[in-house]
Amino acid sequence: MHFAAATLLRVSAEGIGTALVLLVQARTGQAASSGFLLAALLLPYVVSGPVLGNAMDRVRRPRLFATLLAAGYAVAVALLLLTAGDAPLSLAVLAAIAVGCTEPIVVALSSLLPRIVSPAHLTRAYGLESASYNLAGIAGPGLVAGTAAWAGPNLAAALVVGVAILGTLAMPLLPLSASGRPVLPKASRLDVITGGVVVLLGNPTLRALTAGTSLAFLGMGGIPVVAVMLATHVGAGVTAGGQLLAAFAVGALCGSLASARWLSARRAEWVVLAGLIAFGIVLGSAATATTLAETTACFAVAGACDGPVLAATLTLRQREAPPGRLGQVNTTGGSLKLGAAAVGAALTATLADWAGAVGLLLTMAALQLAGAAIVAFFLRTNPGRAGRTGSPPAPR
Repeated sequence: MHFAAATLLRVSAEGIGTALVLLVQARTGQAASSGFLLAALLLPYVVSGPVLGNAMDRVRRPRLFATLLAAGYAVAVALLLLTAGDAPLSLAVLAAIAVGCTEPIVVALSSLLPRIVSPAHLTRAYGLESASYNLAGIAGPGLVAGTAAWAGPNLAAALVVGVAILGTLAMPLLPLSASGRPVLPKASRLDVITGGVVVLLGNPTLRALTAGTSLAFLGMGGIPVVAVMLATHVGAGVTAGGQLLAAFAVGALCGSLASARWLSARRAEWVVLAGLIAFGIVLGSAATATTLAETTACFAVAGACDGPVLAATLTLRQREAPPGRLGQVNTTGGSLKLGAAAVGAALTATLADWAGAVGLLLTMAALQLAGAAIVAFFLRTNPGRAGRTGSPPAPR
């Protein structure tokens, strides 16, 4: 039930970007301007992620807490998609901020796995958890793009809201109880926000992981906009951008499933490094594609390179996080990455007319390689950390 509830919420979260772009394009004729709404959606994550992660580590009734948070997320998504492109921009931005304050639930659910799965099966569980994200990445943009092509973007937006509601209804069935909660000391107000950052910066492996993947996400923030622009660039329709995002997610799903079978927790950092390098190279090659088929193939292969990076990231956080800190580490790491993505989304909207689809895509690819260089630098300066077993798993 954890997999089902989490995947439904993630399908909605993955579909928001495509739905926003298509709605704004239909209502205003300027798809690139949706980048500002994407930025407003992602930026609150920087604060809300650590706060909610800390709460998830300590809350006495995690199932009720997760259900209420998911319900708030569903309402916020409905408000955002109702106002995007129709209401004044300030109102749509407020709705986007509300989404950003509640959307960390889709990441916080990953930190509950140690309360459900035995330590011996956690590496496999995180591989499957990564597959959940990638499956959502397929279904979200694919369902939105397909529905928009068939019945228009308004119905596609309603589908995103409906899936969020289904995920919320499944939350009360999560196999969680107060007995699985670790006994933790009360956190100070400052620690609620900064505790995860202290762990991420103080641990050499997590520092390398966070710095490298955050830079990579700076390039990934505007990918919904770039996908739509690239589809138009190769002569396909606007809705073909959803096809590119779905192809990327299909590849990522295959990579994640392979990780569930073969990923080793002892060498996960090297999977991150290799994945970022391969991802950047393949993504850059998509800039040379001249047809939708070639572009789709490039996005699928790029996804296959990226899928193991997410699985390895979740595994490394579990391996290195101190007991009782996994939720905060997960959401803080996700917040920093999504904060970088928010900046990337805003830059995409600002530079879209000047750089064009090809220029934006090459920049995204270069940032993946730069992220890999940062990971390699930190691993080289801390060779003794690579492959160590780290802290014991958080208590169930």
